[in-house]
Amino acid sequence: MAQRRLRRDDYTVGWICALPIELAAAQELLDEEHEDVEHDENDHNLYSLGRMADQNIVIVCLPAGLIGNNPAAAVATQMKATFKSVRFGLMVGIGGGVPSTDSDIRLGDVVISQPQKGYGGVIQYDFVKTVPSGFQRTGFINCPPLMLLSAIAKMRASHLRQRSKLAEYASKLSHLQEFNREAAGPDILYEATYEHEGGSTCSSCRTDKRVDRPRRRAEETIVHYGIIASGNQVMRHATERDTVSAEFGGVLCFEMEAAGLMNSFPCLIIRGICDYSDSHKNKRWQAYAAGVSAACAKEVLSIIPPADIAKTSPLEDIFGKDSRGQIEQDYKDAHIREGESASLQDTYCIGASIPFCCGKHESVPANSCIALDLASEKSSASVYFILSGSDISGSFCWYSY
Repeated sequence: MAQRRLRRDDYTVGWICALPIELAAAQELLDEEHEDVEHDENDHNLYSLGRMADQNIVIVCLPAGLIGNNPAAAVATQMKATFKSVRFGLMVGIGGGVPSTDSDIRLGDVVISQPQKGYGGVIQYDFVKTVPSGFQRTGFINCPPLMLLSAIAKMRASHLRQRSKLAEYASKLSHLQEFNREAAGPDILYEATYEHEGGSTCSSCRTDKRVDRPRRRAEETIVHYGIIASGNQVMRHATERDTVSAEFGGVLCFEMEAAGLMNSFPCLIIRGICDYSDSHKNKRWQAYAAGVSAACAKEVLSIIPPADIAKTSPLEDIFGKDSRGQIEQDYKDAHIREGESASLQDTYCIGASIPFCCGKHESVPANSCIALDLASEKSSASVYFILSGSDISGSFCWYSY
């Protein structure tokens, strides 16, 4: 069957992955593949185009051998510039789980970023500054778009009613042997203080150091919602994993790209768990984890009506250069003065290189949206900001809900 060729402006969802195995899973779950559009000579990305769950999506994988926050940000920037009608993004792929007494995370489970405990859903755990007492983690990362968070709420309700489509979508990969759960092998968790012994497998690791956990039903995949830790290095030390998790009140997953996206490419992070972020990590579960994360992303998209996406603003309009003058005017029109709270028309979220006083009394860096705990002052039409300064300078990002 001949593939259709659409215009660039017909694509409204951007999908980013870091590894070829993640790209393969996303491509396989397309309901329809589209012919490539004419290549932009200023764009180094290579895209896969198609329709998934009634949405036209553009998929891109990071260049081979380049992973981390900076490559992810560069790829997203080029995608926005080429596909100017993209409304939001999904970062879909694998990650390292953080098992705990509060979250019974297993290999093959899925973790989705969700605001929690004063964080926007993603934290950059390796972004620190020097203070007299040592090092202090800094930075503020945006929440996912409200439309995606609303879709998550509806999906969670469907799962509680045992109407999940996750298994149905994941089964579309069953004809590919590499993506089958049987190919992944056993799910073994070792004590956090026990380091890996031997080569690329755990055949030489002591069996008495395994953690005894209750059995699950066969093929059961559980979706977890909460904080994802993002950094530029692979987390492969269990005690450090648990230390970072405790510092942020409970992290569910570690990965390497999300922090580079959230402040300029509003998206939801969806990670299939392929290891436990410890020294025993290997690649056996990567394909299966990539498949279930892609299936989960497809279920999220299936919940959002295309007409609702069309009503939102494209990212290029929101974060493009032409937006700055409008933001400055909106700021002036709001008549915000130091120490006061004021609403901006159409609920613009602003980030600037001036000190903001947010709920935790922390300064917020440039290109960050401000998430305040002001529920008593927030209506459905307004978002409030508290400023500790009155001058605007630097760069801005904004989007309307």
